[in-house]
Amino acid sequence: MRLEAVDQRLVVLVLALLGIGVVMVFSASSVTAYVNFNTPYYFLIRQLIWALLGGAAAWFFSRFDYHQFRRHSKALAILTLILLGAVLVPHVGRVIAGGRRWLGFGPLEFQPSELAKLALAIVFADTLTSGRFPPKDLKKGYLPHIAAVGLVFFLVLKEPDLGTALCLGGTAFIMLYLAGARASALIGTLLLAIPALIYEVIHKAYRLQRLLAFLNPAKTALGSGYHTLQALFALGAGGFFGVGLGRSAFKFFYLPEQYTDSIFAILGNELGFVGGAAVLVLFVLLLWRGFKIAAEAPDAFGRLLAAGLTSMILLQALLNIAVVTDSLPVTGVPLPFISYGGSSLVFTLAGIGILLNISRQRRQPS
Repeated sequence: MRLEAVDQRLVVLVLALLGIGVVMVFSASSVTAYVNFNTPYYFLIRQLIWALLGGAAAWFFSRFDYHQFRRHSKALAILTLILLGAVLVPHVGRVIAGGRRWLGFGPLEFQPSELAKLALAIVFADTLTSGRFPPKDLKKGYLPHIAAVGLVFFLVLKEPDLGTALCLGGTAFIMLYLAGARASALIGTLLLAIPALIYEVIHKAYRLQRLLAFLNPAKTALGSGYHTLQALFALGAGGFFGVGLGRSAFKFFYLPEQYTDSIFAILGNELGFVGGAAVLVLFVLLLWRGFKIAAEAPDAFGRLLAAGLTSMILLQALLNIAVVTDSLPVTGVPLPFISYGGSSLVFTLAGIGILLNISRQRRQPS
């Protein structure tokens, strides 16, 4: 097959988001970095290193024939489950901020749940288009996939990381739907999952507090509602054009997680409604390019893989922004390309590389 040029519009969109991310990480983290490490550039330098590593991963996978993933999807699934299990083992998984989500190798930290996002898209695209597990067949196809995503969901939830678990579950449902699963089966599964999700929220005191804070953050302004209120204050204070890049007062320890999960609030404060809307438009355009690549893919595996990767990125962005704007209860999910974080950025850019490889093999109009 003759390879075409990569989708240049997707490249431009990703570079724009990545550029905004690097600038905003520096702006949002400079105060914390100076206080804790005596230099405002601490997080900026690390974000640039991760961006370069992620860029290298994107370049590699844009030239790696995505069809090769079919040969290794089973091994990838097994490796992902092993790593997700290992992170829960005491003295193996690292505990940071109350969550056991990282595996450490010296100064390096790796989050297996980020690999799980990429692995789920690849494995589901393979199995759902192989013919061995037809998604319309309840016993042979649908239930095995639900059991698989249920296992991954459970392992990630035990870390605990409800936000990532929801992104994984949402992506799986989108891929099952696109692959031809019956709507009645999907709706039935959702109805059965809702009581279990409610139990998880009620069973964990901090999740219940977050839910109550979401319903009325002002009632617990100095407790569980503090994070939500500060994010809303930051967005509101930004107005239409913002207070100016680098001038946010909320990064002076008023807003928790200001350069990771809450970075969109700092962005909205400094760049205003215009800056926030621009980021939203970039994500919408990325959704358009991702699904256009899926529509033009040369085979069913490529179509479903492109749709899965695109859905994963957009669901994560949607969940992050919904939390910051108090449209959903607080849950920790980074904003793709923009939040500070190594594992998230590298694996997201690797996914973009796979999308670019699919775009190189797109079908040409006759």
